[in-house]
Amino acid sequence: MGHQDKVAKLNRTRSHREAMLANMAMSLFEHRLIKTTDARAKALRPVVDRLITTAKKNTLASKREVARTVRVKDIFKKLYTEIMPQFAERQSGFTRVIKLGVRRGDGAIMSVVELMTEKPAEAEGKDKKGKKKTAKSKPGKASASSKKAKPVKKAAAKE
Repeated sequence: MGHQDKVAKLNRTRSHREAMLANMAMSLFEHRLIKTTDARAKALRPVVDRLITTAKKNTLASKREVARTVRVKDIFKKLYTEIMPQFAERQSGFTRVIKLGVRRGDGAIMSVVELMTEKPAEAEGKDKKGKKKTAKSKPGKASASSKKAKPVKKAAAKE
């Protein structure tokens, strides 16, 4: 029948499902955006919203309740220091789920779950991996080009 089916079971036992959703919530708090299947994204949204709502109370009991799910200290601190101040005025709607399309391998519908926080400011001149953008060169030739660059700089300094 399907009456009172409140929980998306995701083909997992209760303990496995709760652990998976807790890990996904921690990843979302850490990275601000995660890519997952649509069913998991829809199951994750109420978990994250409930965690943020509980954390907004900012009492010892609420911190202990959140700590049962967010078990990594660094992420727990990030939740209270960086994420919570941005949601001080917001009553609900802390997350957004955006559908991406189907996964090529098995045709699963993919989605992005995103916290409704401001995007962190990225340093200029860096690519996605956090490294400075430079001209592509082979590893063996990079040292040779840097050796050539030094005398040119010294010559320019003497003038």
